[in-house]
Amino acid sequence: MGINLLIARRVRELRETQGFSLDALAERSGVSRSNISLIERGQSSPTATVLDKLSTGLGVTVASLFEDGRAGADAAAPSPLARVDEQPVWTDPASGYVRRNVSPGSPRSPLQLVDVRFPAGQRVAFETSARDADVYQQVWMIEGQMELIVDGTLWLLEQGDCLSMRLNCPIVYRNPSRQAARYLVALASLPFSPERSF
Repeated sequence: MGINLLIARRVRELRETQGFSLDALAERSGVSRSNISLIERGQSSPTATVLDKLSTGLGVTVASLFEDGRAGADAAAPSPLARVDEQPVWTDPASGYVRRNVSPGSPRSPLQLVDVRFPAGQRVAFETSARDADVYQQVWMIEGQMELIVDGTLWLLEQGDCLSMRLNCPIVYRNPSRQAARYLVALASLPFSPERSF
């Protein structure tokens, strides 16, 4: 199955499971109803920013949009092994950044790993806001460097550096260099608790 069809099916499944109409998800996410409809039919390749808005509206992580969420008696149990040639790979049509969902595709796992290759000079802004679960993220630089602006604070990450954050505020990713960067993202979801601090 192509990556756009995987995203299409997953967005539709998550929307229907939560009982959202197209209009309700449009209101929650800030993505137009017509755009959501095109995405759900596999007729549009959404940008990273649009996927972030949809995931926020659905109360999940962006990585969750690349999982095979099928459940029920006919669905096979997810494998605990994710072979590299079976890991979903997606390219942002706006910036050209490439993300590979490394983790096995179990929608019930609280931990997700994503391998990102980010082109030189590119920038992606996420308008991340509160979700129905607390989502924590760590970015570990493997190659190159990245600038991350997390809720207005600028962090410059060099090879080997690791930055930890909660996904409840705007985040901007920028590669200021002339070389591609590569980093690993680790995401962990916990039930929402307003008194938990990070």
